[in-house]
Amino acid sequence: MTKHSVLIVEDDETMLRGLSDNFRNNGYEVRTASDGHEALIGALSEPAELILLDIMLPKLNGYEICRQLREREIDSTIIMLTAKGQEEDIIRGLELGADDYVTKPFSIRELLARSKAFLRRKDEPARDVYEFGDCQLDLASHKFHRAGQEVPLTSKEFGLLEYMITRAGRALARSEILDRVWGTSVIVTERSVDRCVTTLRSKIEPDPAKPTRIRTIRDVGYRFETE
Repeated sequence: MTKHSVLIVEDDETMLRGLSDNFRNNGYEVRTASDGHEALIGALSEPAELILLDIMLPKLNGYEICRQLREREIDSTIIMLTAKGQEEDIIRGLELGADDYVTKPFSIRELLARSKAFLRRKDEPARDVYEFGDCQLDLASHKFHRAGQEVPLTSKEFGLLEYMITRAGRALARSEILDRVWGTSVIVTERSVDRCVTTLRSKIEPDPAKPTRIRTIRDVGYRFETE
């Protein structure tokens, strides 16, 4: 069985060793870097499937690494490791192309589980039909069914659900959703995203008052969960 590859970028020696040991013990092929320049060279020369990327690094910060990798179309899953919890820092990383983030201190078990889920989804072939719970979204026919019955969605609700479900597990900033679903040709605010999420939840959630599928990330945006 082929091992998944992970590049761990962290300048704290103790944390780097702990992450390396845990991922190696869970069957990953592990590479490490302790400064931004070393990390960028390694990620470009031999792209890893998963990159755990600290933000505050010597020589080159994590934001710049993320930006350059996405500009060069490196599609590694990038999870930011940050000691900062401020909204603007998280959103900046997501807008530059990071897939998710964890704020230090974090649970290694949660990080391992999240990493495994990302890589499993990436291994799955592209498809037209997505199923979750009693719901089914058919991208080809542009139809949504729940409990076997077709449920009408507005064009924005359908576009939002499609965008989220094809990026399940990712942290999605409101600004990113607004740009990708609404586009740049219309003048709307991020409140439009919140309103659309509310109406979509009423159609897909078992209990819209306690959503389990479209999860709110406080001050940042949303994450779609299929599991």
